[in-house]
Amino acid sequence: MPDNELASTTEVAEQDGAVVAQIGGVERAAILMLALGEKDAAELLKHMGPKEVQDVGMSMASLTNVTTDQMEAVMRHFVATLEKQTALGLGSDEYIRNMLTSALGEDKAGSVIDRILLGRNSKGLEQLKWMDPRAIAELIRLEHPQIIAIVLSFLESDQAAQVLTQFPERVRTDVVMRIATLDGIQPNALKELDEILEKQFSGASNVKSSNLGGVKTAAEILNLLDGAVESKVMEEILEADADLGQELQDNMFVFDNLIDVDDRGIQTLLREVASEQLLLALRGADEALKEKIFKNMSKRAAEMLKDDLEAAAPAKLSDVEGAQKEILQVARRLADAGEIMLGGGGDEFV
Repeated sequence: MPDNELASTTEVAEQDGAVVAQIGGVERAAILMLALGEKDAAELLKHMGPKEVQDVGMSMASLTNVTTDQMEAVMRHFVATLEKQTALGLGSDEYIRNMLTSALGEDKAGSVIDRILLGRNSKGLEQLKWMDPRAIAELIRLEHPQIIAIVLSFLESDQAAQVLTQFPERVRTDVVMRIATLDGIQPNALKELDEILEKQFSGASNVKSSNLGGVKTAAEILNLLDGAVESKVMEEILEADADLGQELQDNMFVFDNLIDVDDRGIQTLLREVASEQLLLALRGADEALKEKIFKNMSKRAAEMLKDDLEAAAPAKLSDVEGAQKEILQVARRLADAGEIMLGGGGDEFV
């Protein structure tokens, strides 16, 4: 390749990198889906889980003013990323309805569409993963705390955390302690619970695993609770069972623990986080963590972030904690995919 062509290609890659860095991972996926068209996007969605479908779908529904430069940069970034791999694993309501229905079928798509375009239907325990947290809480509110603990253990941690916030303080603490001490559940018992829910939903579900609950599950749910709620629950758990409370704390990974992630991991994480989200999260971060973040950005980007932090207006603590928890969710997803290694929380999080 001639030198001038190589320089041009490098320049385009750098420009794309700058554009893509300003767009969060979910937003990039949404832009890509919209660019692909209904049929191809539907095929991709078939390989995603409930939470991923919801996140991408909601992002697609809220996308506005996507420029041609942004779309082309995202597409080129996707192709460049794809070339490094060995294999592959319009924002109108009508487009989203058609795509989700094609990907998931009428039943599952119905509930996702309700949640994305606004708030119903799968089967047994599996159906809960497609339901609104408030609806799940209402469904299991009168059940024994042990049943509630089993149900929350079956859900994704962020969804379980949202369901937990719908219960009174006394119930939250009891349920989290039961999740932490839950040592699996007999397949027959899980099947019976699944059948009870199935009758309520008039559906059927195949439960493949009885490996639910435990300290790690409880810690992940606690990590995703609102800061004030998390502190209150932990305070009550420590008071009721100091050893269990300490074990939960040892397994929890908080925002400042990101300082234990290596430089390569921080760089990978930053590529998945929107700049405005990072700006808000760093408002409540330790100075040492801020410096680590700055060190793993380009000099220009770091200087811009520092200037923005200095000029930013006061923010609500709840908003800062919310941004930090969203970034922690991204970090855990990357850790689960083997792309980064989280430190400070023990091998349970690797």
